[in-house]
Amino acid sequence: MELNLAGKTALIAASSQGLGFAIAEQLVKEGANVMVSGRVEEKLKQKASELEAVGAGKVAYMQADITKTDDIKRLVGKTVETFGGMELLVNNAGGPPAGSFLDLSDDDWQSAFELNLLSYVRLIRESLPFLKKQGGKIVNIASSSIKEPIPGLILSNTFRTGIVGLSKTLAAELAPFNILVNTIAPGRIATDRVAHLDQVNADKQGVDRQTIERQMKAVIPLKRYGTPEEFAKVAAFLLSDANTYMTGSSFLVDGGMIKSI
Repeated sequence: MELNLAGKTALIAASSQGLGFAIAEQLVKEGANVMVSGRVEEKLKQKASELEAVGAGKVAYMQADITKTDDIKRLVGKTVETFGGMELLVNNAGGPPAGSFLDLSDDDWQSAFELNLLSYVRLIRESLPFLKKQGGKIVNIASSSIKEPIPGLILSNTFRTGIVGLSKTLAAELAPFNILVNTIAPGRIATDRVAHLDQVNADKQGVDRQTIERQMKAVIPLKRYGTPEEFAKVAAFLLSDANTYMTGSSFLVDGGMIKSI
């Protein structure tokens, strides 16, 4: 199966580590040009150098805070200026803080909204003029909480579900422009974010993190955490020419953990 990603340009938000970086790496291996972004320039520089060594695609980077409208405008502008256009957009953001309803203030809710939902809206809005030119693909990264809320993560549960509503609505509105919009929902993927959440749970229960990992793996049919590379391969397919008729859908990458149909 040919993905035909060579020469395509992708902007990937929050891609200096974790799932965003894994997707960038997979696309570069397939020959795509990739703009990586994040808040720490030195880290971006290092990661861009790593990406340049793994594939045929070209790599550029830009420091950007995706909660800031001006940074988003500059990020999209630099992507188009550097590569002459863009066909692919991957919306991603670090997860909001853990906490239950009574733990969180209005500021916590506002910050999570701006990071985990409004940033997606703004990135899509800014990218649309370029995606419309010849059709394109948008992949929005959410969480397995879109199917089953995760205890202690009410901010993520709320705004990740909003991403699904956004994606489904946009799939219909953007179909006339041949723009496909899909959501990918990771389960327990071995990233720093998941390690942090496991540590939070471990601290609450008074056990070590390895105990939490064993508990979580026991309820996953495949009995292990997924790898960022496994997740990235799904994203690469949805962004590629191999996907021509899938839009408005949400895809779990969770090893069978979520029991709902």
